[in-house]
Order: sequence, then C-alpha cells, then structure tokens
Amino acid sequence: MRVPALLLAASLCLAACSTTDEQSADPAAVGPIENCGEQVTVEETPERIVSLNQGSTEILLALGLGEKIVGTATWTDPVLEEFAEQNATIPRLADNEPSLEAVLDTEPDFVTASFRNTLGEGGVAERDQFHELGVGTYLSPADCVGKVADSGDGERETPFTEDLLFREITELARIMDAEEAGEELVADLQDRLDGAARVDASGVSAMYWFANSESPYMAGCCGAPGLISTTLNLENVFDDTTQEWPQINWEVVAERDPDVIVVGDLTRKSQTAETADAKIAYLESNPVTREMTAVREGRFIAITGAEMNPSLRTVYGVETVSEGLVELGLVDGPSENG
Repeated sequence: MRVPALLLAASLCLAACSTTDEQSADPAAVGPIENCGEQVTVEETPERIVSLNQGSTEILLALGLGEKIVGTATWTDPVLEEFAEQNATIPRLADNEPSLEAVLDTEPDFVTASFRNTLGEGGVAERDQFHELGVGTYLSPADCVGKVADSGDGERETPFTEDLLFREITELARIMDAEEAGEELVADLQDRLDGAARVDASGVSAMYWFANSESPYMAGCCGAPGLISTTLNLENVFDDTTQEWPQINWEVVAERDPDVIVVGDLTRKSQTAETADAKIAYLESNPVTREMTAVREGRFIAITGAEMNPSLRTVYGVETVSEGLVELGLVDGPSENG
C-alpha cells in the first residue's frame, strides 16, 4: 500500500487517539473532545478532509468547508441543492464504501464518518489505522451515544435527538475552526424544527419503510424517524421496538395498518425497492399489503434516504413529513399560535 507523502511529513501535527495528549500551545489546537470512546485532539486545523458518509459530508458543506474536502463516499441520494456547487468540485471516491487505498491516495489529514460500519471494524478502516498514519478521525455521536455497540443497523437505549445532531455540528465546527458557522447552522436548524412542529399530528399513525421488498426495513422507535415522529406528535406503529431498522414481514406490517406510509426515495442501487415509486408499486400489487388503509387511500409521503438517517437531513425530513400530512388532509395546517 502506498503511504502518501503528506502523512509522513514532519510538519504534520494532527492526532486523534484513545489516550488524552497534552494540548499544544498553538492557538489552533483543539481538544481533547470525547468522541465514541476516543479522545480527539487536533494541533493544527485540518486542511485535507475525507468524509466517508453523505451525512458528515453535508454537515461540512453546510459549514462552508467544501474547499477542504478532498474526497467523499457512501451516498444514498443527490447532494442538497444548496451545496451542489461546492460538491461538484469534490472527488467522489465511491458511491458506496471506498477502499482504504483510495482514501489514502487523497493524502488526508482528517477523516469523518456518520457510521461505525464505515469507520470501524469491517468498514474502510478502523480508527487506529488512520491514527497510526497521523490522520485524525471523527465519528458522529449519533452512532454511539445511547446506542448498543455491535448491533448491526443499531439498537438504541435512548432515542436520537436533535441535541446529538447539534453536538456533531458544534464539535466539527470547533475542530475545523468554523465555530461561528456552526452556531449559525444550529440556530437555523432549530428554527426549522420549531416551525415544522407547529403541525400537530396527534392521533395519526405512520410507518417508515427504508428499503428492501423481500424483508422490509421499517423504522423502530428511536432513530431519525423517531425524531420526526416525536417532533410532530405522530405515532409510529413500530415504536415498540428499539431496533433502528428491524426487518419485519409483510403480514405484521399489514396488521399494524397505519394511516400513512412514509417511503424512502433512494437513488442508490443496493437493495430492492429503493425508489419511492418502486415501493408504492410493490405495496399496491402485493396481496398482503394492497388492502391496507394507507395503500387504498394513496396516503404516501416520499422522503430521501438521507432524511431517514441521523443527520442535518433529518430536519428536512421533519419538514417534508409535516407538509405531506397537511397535503393529505390528515392534519390541519400550522397553528398560528404554535
């Protein structure tokens, strides 16, 4: 494996390791920040960042750091329109998971990720492998705080909340010397959540289908769709499981018979029934599901896969579902006094 020259340069002064290092006197030094069992310390502001997941990439873009991103990977959907110009200049190392060699070829000094299955055992590389090369790492707190370790798609002991999203934004902004941008982004997202929450969906039930027609992944209580439901007072018919994306057979789905079905509209090609159109066509043709209330009434709300993952896109998902419920006539419009 070719080790990039930048990683061997004596001037490289960035480390993220499992033991707390003494912070440098350099004013750019940051840390230690506790991050998913690691202590992240940077002695110089990162200048060459690789983001291994769409969620972390869009946070960096929202912080105005596009010029520092030298590679991205693992996308479920097109980038947000407001970031398209920044993103167009950034190399995509892979639509899904890149090789470690492809990442190192960009000569990064920092790597970010949204999920442990990307930055961790079985993924691109474990964090220690990057640290040994002098490359710092950061993993989204949403994938470890309140989450059971080594639980596949994830089981949560405590729900994902906007506080975890805001923590990720704030910590990345601090690491990247973009704290003012981080404060502005958090304030904007909070305002958007507050605005969407003016729709009250009390008494309305829903289910969230991410992908796969043979054994569908439906949202449990406590992941990103849980934040959507909680914000809107919407009942998730599978909120009796703490698994983020349990695979549930269609007979059980039909028995739960929600008022509305939120379908993931993914553009990747990884599972069956990725797009919203494919999901709706399946539900309408399957004898087990076609008599469900939501299917007969055509009550579907399409949101992107990114909006179903814990990220700033979850806030967009809250807005999309809020607007969809109003358009379907299931709830009144936003309360003027809300």
